Amino acid sequence: MNVTVVLQGIVSILWVLVIVLVILAVIRASRNLPARGLTTAIIVVAVSAVVLTVISAGLVFVQPEERGVVISAVAPKGYREQALQPGLNWIVPFFENVVEYPISRQTYTMSIAQMEGQIQGDDSITARTSDGQEVFVDASVIYALDPEQVVDLHIQWQDRYRDDLVRPMARGVIRDAISQYGVEQVYSSKRLELTQKITEAMRTQLDKNGLTLVEFILRNITFSPEYAASVEQKQIAEQLAQQARFVVEQRKQEAEQARQVAQGQADSVVINAQGSADARLIQAEAEAKALELLAAAILNKQDLLTYTYINKLSPAIQVMLLPNNSPFLFPLPTVGPAVPAATPAPSTILPSILPTPTP
Repeated sequence: MNVTVVLQGIVSILWVLVIVLVILAVIRASRNLPARGLTTAIIVVAVSAVVLTVISAGLVFVQPEERGVVISAVAPKGYREQALQPGLNWIVPFFENVVEYPISRQTYTMSIAQMEGQIQGDDSITARTSDGQEVFVDASVIYALDPEQVVDLHIQWQDRYRDDLVRPMARGVIRDAISQYGVEQVYSSKRLELTQKITEAMRTQLDKNGLTLVEFILRNITFSPEYAASVEQKQIAEQLAQQARFVVEQRKQEAEQARQVAQGQADSVVINAQGSADARLIQAEAEAKALELLAAAILNKQDLLTYTYINKLSPAIQVMLLPNNSPFLFPLPTVGPAVPAATPAPSTILPSILPTPTP
């Protein structure tokens, strides 16, 4: 509880009590009644009220989130050079008074919305970009008073620092910064850089006047209806172009996939053909080897060829003896160099092969 408030309450009660006692004393005196006791009470209460009034006028309690600037009639400069710190402080009663300033963070908002900013209605900042486009900026400035410069702030601005310093300075800095960028840079690629530039410029200006910038917030950027429509059309065109590029890329991927499948099938055919060729080559080499072995065997055993030849005939064919003057139905194979045929001797009996007649 604030001690000065309690003390002022007690002083008020004492002065009311003095008035009541004076009225009672006047009433008793008008009735010719003794009022000596009331007179003594009035004097005691009045002296107490005066003393407490003086004490109350000299005591000042400063809240933790405030600093007090003392305006003094007895100080050489008309004010104390040091601000009052939080807690209970003493000033010269009736010759000094205190102006309190908040050092907690404050926010000043400028917005196009009707009820968001400190000023009712559209309070957005109108600015022009380097390419002549008009933009509307919503912004908030979070700031605080420098506790060490409260006295200087009071001398320069008093309680007008918000409307006469923060507001016009912020609007001017924002306009100057935006004028250095193109409209597309403002809302896209250079927005962060723009915010940083505004923050640094605003911090410098506030520091010179006893304020500290906590944070600058670039809330929103809007454009004229004509430019907003052109931006929307451009975005639609970009989306269509991006969709077309996606379709092209998809077709490329499908074509590449088909090419890879065809390549795989071609490679498979080549591999199968190579495998078949290798198998045939191996089979041919095996057959050639077998024929070489068979030729070597037949060369030493002449009757083996005849036996093999007869064995390959149809099972329905049987061997018969024919006259020596009859032609062979099937010539027998011979091994070795060809020898001219000689006229067979009449008594020679050669085998001939005929199919067995069916009964």
